[in-house]
Amino acid sequence: MKARRRLIWAAIPLLALAVMIRTLHAGEHEETFRGEIGDSQCALNVHSLSRSHKEMLKRKAIGKTSADCARYCVKYLGGVFVLQVGDKVYKLDDQKLADIYAGQKVVVTGKLDQQTNTIAVHSMVPAN
Repeated sequence: MKARRRLIWAAIPLLALAVMIRTLHAGEHEETFRGEIGDSQCALNVHSLSRSHKEMLKRKAIGKTSADCARYCVKYLGGVFVLQVGDKVYKLDDQKLADIYAGQKVVVTGKLDQQTNTIAVHSMVPAN
């Protein structure tokens, strides 16, 4: 009986710590973002005044679609895939999934890290 009591008293601080940790992480909830998968080069005006693929597509050397442009900029110009939501641009931690949806409007569910402006992608599906 005494051993059981000691075990219970030893477990209480551990349970309290677990509750505190869970409470601290409660603010880290998933959000839903609707936007277009682009590339950092075009989205951040590195070579595009319109924050789009228009200027690059006029050259006709990189393809005919926004997807072609985004993939070209990532592969050859040092860009990364991003999610453009209006004037906001978010980095994406899942570049392989973003490549699949390059140039498309999507709905992304994930956790936004405010410090790095990066979405930890949980899911990505085409927008209706």
